Amino acid sequence: MTPTNPYAPHLGNRNPREVIAATTGNLEKLIGTLGPERASQPPAPGKWSPREIACHLADCELAFAYRLRQALAEDHHVIQPFDQELWARNYAAYDLRAALAAFAALRAWNLALIKSLPEAAFHRPLTHPERGEMTLGTLLETMGGHDLNHLKQIEAIAARSAGA
Repeated sequence: MTPTNPYAPHLGNRNPREVIAATTGNLEKLIGTLGPERASQPPAPGKWSPREIACHLADCELAFAYRLRQALAEDHHVIQPFDQELWARNYAAYDLRAALAAFAALRAWNLALIKSLPEAAFHRPLTHPERGEMTLGTLLETMGGHDLNHLKQIEAIAARSAGA
C-alpha cells in the first residue's frame, strides 16, 4: 500500500509549518552557494539540476496552493495528481531567478493562508487518488517533507561542488 505521505521520512518529527516557513530562505541560501552556472548543471544524466529543482518547487507550490484552497472550499476534496516529468519538459523556459521568485511569492501566499486557519481546518478530510484518505494537515506534512527532500538533493550537489 502506498503511504499517505511518501515524504514523511524526510520530515521526521519536525513541525511541518516551521519547515514550510523556512524553505524559501534555505533554498535561496543553498542556490547562492552554487552560483548560476553550477545551479544549471545536473549532477548526473537524467537527474534534475538545482535550477530544475527550483522550477519543480515553484510548480509544486502552484499545485499545493490549489489543493489547499480546494480542500478548504469543498467537502472531501479529491486531489488531482500531476505527472512531474511531463511538467518538467518545460523547465528550459524558466531561469533560476524567475523560479526562485515564483516559489517565494507562492509560498508566502500559502503561508498567509495557512497561518490564518483555525486548528480544526487541518483535520478536514481529502483524498489523493494514489495515496488514499488524508487530511489538510497531512497535506502540510507532505509539503514539508517534499521541501526537505529537494533541499537535501541541492545540499548534496553543493557538497560535491565544494569538494571539486
